[in-house]
Amino acid sequence: MPDPAVPAAAQLNRLLDIMAALRTPGTGCPWDLVQTFATIAPYTIEEAYEVADAIDRGHMSDLKEELGDLLLQVVYHARIAEELNAFAFADVAAAVTNKMVRRHPHVFGTAEQRAAGAPKGFWDKAKADEQRARAAVQGAGIAAPGHERLLDAVPVGLPALTRAVKLQGKAAKVGFDWPSLAPVFAKMKEELAEFEDAVAKGNRTAVEEEYGDLLFVLANVARHLAIDPETSLRGANQKFVRRFRYIEDQLAQRASSPAQSSLDEMDALWNEAKDHERSEPGA
Repeated sequence: MPDPAVPAAAQLNRLLDIMAALRTPGTGCPWDLVQTFATIAPYTIEEAYEVADAIDRGHMSDLKEELGDLLLQVVYHARIAEELNAFAFADVAAAVTNKMVRRHPHVFGTAEQRAAGAPKGFWDKAKADEQRARAAVQGAGIAAPGHERLLDAVPVGLPALTRAVKLQGKAAKVGFDWPSLAPVFAKMKEELAEFEDAVAKGNRTAVEEEYGDLLFVLANVARHLAIDPETSLRGANQKFVRRFRYIEDQLAQRASSPAQSSLDEMDALWNEAKDHERSEPGA
């Protein structure tokens, strides 16, 4: 439980002071002093994934720690920006606070807005209005509805599968979508055949392109089924690790190892691991 004697604001201010000290030339940490937005960005992405992992495992202690690590990333980027006289942490907090208030008129608006509730599509409309306003300020030539490029709002830096789903979702909102799952499955089979053909012909460029097309249509299958492909793939990764550890453990009991075993031996143990999982309660 949080310590009521130490307010959250005080803890946050202490973290900001620590980051400032780490980045102070002459007395700060040599490693921290040379970091930039670009060098820190990979850690930011990694910490976000570690938060998701803690949530998947349902481990509250780990989640608390990983959320702290993710908060540190925000503080880090804000400190670098402050040193460049671009913005500070307070500006970051103010921006998201104002955004949340602006996007929830049914909670923070006038009595009439609160009584009306949340109209359908209000969140997407609010985001679109903000994007047009931001683009106009930046001089991107987007100043009126109907002129923005629909897919520009999907960040390029997202994990590829997640971005594929979001790109497809954006297009679907304006009617560019298959009406059901059946044609998506048909497209998946078509892309698989094209991928197999490219592999058979040995054209490396075509193989990579067709593999990307196959992944893209698989992301579309996930979207139609309301599945998060990143979560599904993380689950598959965890399953692989779990079953391979079973192979290692069983071989160790035989004074052996995967490197000393045949594929048939390991495959048999893999099937044992699957059988054990299926026989477990709730499997």
